Amino acid sequence: EAGNIQAGDHVLEVGPGTGMLTRALLAKGARVTAIEADIRAVEILHTTFREACETGQLSVLHKDIRETTLQKLGLTPHEYKAIANIPYYISGMLFRTFLAGDCQPNTLVFLVQKEVAVRIARAGNGEIKESLLSLSVKAFGTPKYIQTVPRGNFNPIPKVDSAVLAVHDINKERFGTLDETFFFEILHLGLGAKRKQLLGSLSKQFERDALVRIFDTLSLKNNVRGEDLPIDTWVLLAQKLQHI
Repeated sequence: EAGNIQAGDHVLEVGPGTGMLTRALLAKGARVTAIEADIRAVEILHTTFREACETGQLSVLHKDIRETTLQKLGLTPHEYKAIANIPYYISGMLFRTFLAGDCQPNTLVFLVQKEVAVRIARAGNGEIKESLLSLSVKAFGTPKYIQTVPRGNFNPIPKVDSAVLAVHDINKERFGTLDETFFFEILHLGLGAKRKQLLGSLSKQFERDALVRIFDTLSLKNNVRGEDLPIDTWVLLAQKLQHI
């Protein structure tokens, strides 16, 4: 539901396991490409969904997502949705792969640790500050906290709650003429030290007088901290710095 799956949609599912989510995706009429590293799960999927595999509605690939590229999976940029219960320990890598790579989905829906979903989707509301993680996601799309999935829904019961996180409208249009690599260099530089004033952090690489003039142009106070800036302001700041 979070991915608004329609009949005919192409969905990439990472780590389908024995196919609980796969079954729901197929029931919606989606064409599913499932990539699974565990050969035992691959064999179960082929048996459980034999008919879907025969008709081509389901393609099960025995691969490790960390060791392949999205293009090699037969995906077309912005013409598929990435929906998965992902292994939490590779959450960061998967966000980078799908959002910053050259084969972006149009929609991404992941089950992640609740803390991660909160940090991404609820940052910037006054209570939760922006972070390198939240801004990196917002640079490419619009994150939304869908719902909490309490730890009691899992067996065995984990130590943390989970949450469904969706990222919609995924693209790279925000950058325009701004060099993407340069933008993230500025983001890392500005957020390198928590609760440190942005002007001081950027002064490690740029002349302070030039920074003060740019801050004045953008109506930024000299004592502002990086975590207080929304994504749009970060982009404007990086555009200015790119021409120094």
